[in-house]
Amino acid sequence: MPEGDTVHQAARRLHTALAGHTVTRSDLRVPKLATVDLTGRTVLDVTPRGKHLLTRFEGGLTLHSHLRMDGSWKVYAPGERWSGGPGHQIRAILGTADRTAVGYRLPVLELLRTADEHKAVGHLGPDLLGPDWDPEQAIGNLLATPDRPLGEALLDQRNLAGIGNVYKSELCFLLSITPWLPVGELPAETASRLPALAKKLLEANRDRPARTTTGRDQAGRRLYVYGRAPRPCLRCGTPVRTAEQGDGSRSRPTYWCPTCQQGPTP
Repeated sequence: MPEGDTVHQAARRLHTALAGHTVTRSDLRVPKLATVDLTGRTVLDVTPRGKHLLTRFEGGLTLHSHLRMDGSWKVYAPGERWSGGPGHQIRAILGTADRTAVGYRLPVLELLRTADEHKAVGHLGPDLLGPDWDPEQAIGNLLATPDRPLGEALLDQRNLAGIGNVYKSELCFLLSITPWLPVGELPAETASRLPALAKKLLEANRDRPARTTTGRDQAGRRLYVYGRAPRPCLRCGTPVRTAEQGDGSRSRPTYWCPTCQQGPTP
């Protein structure tokens, strides 16, 4: 699933392509929006909120989308071949005289009054890459459920918005604790470091085409543990392990080093 830095990049591409321009083509291919026509409206801005995208139009309307596991927005120049997937996967087309934005496989697409955006994103915690970032609120939200495993708490966007499965695993590694450690058992010093470190990781990658948490840019060495099992830990050489964390549809593969990280494991 795209994480906060990826969504931030998508919003910037869409904003650069659409903001300030009048919509000349509008095609929203979901049943509840089949009769909606946005042509003639000017795009005001495209704003990320956690993992959500808010495309605002004049007249007080906002198109809310979420990429989830495999959704994407692609931007094309006039005459450029669309390459984001087969036509039946297209859910939205927003065209101007200069660019066309095409939304593929969007599981969430809805039109709201801009004044009602809170109905879509009001439940989110402070955004690691947003103007509402508040580290004290973020750690307070996490500590409010002290028995919850840290990995699950970090993925809960109601606590803080923008962390996905990659950053969950990498953040726990950098804090030297396992993702199964209950939040309430976090050492005080670790808890105080967590918000700033999470923000630092996302900020370092919001403008990068290839995400890295190690500071290295070589393939296979950009991440400490995520996706590395059973290869050796980049720090100590111990084989990285993986296990599912969470229940049912919320279960996610989690990676950790049994030497570098302390705490409970499956």
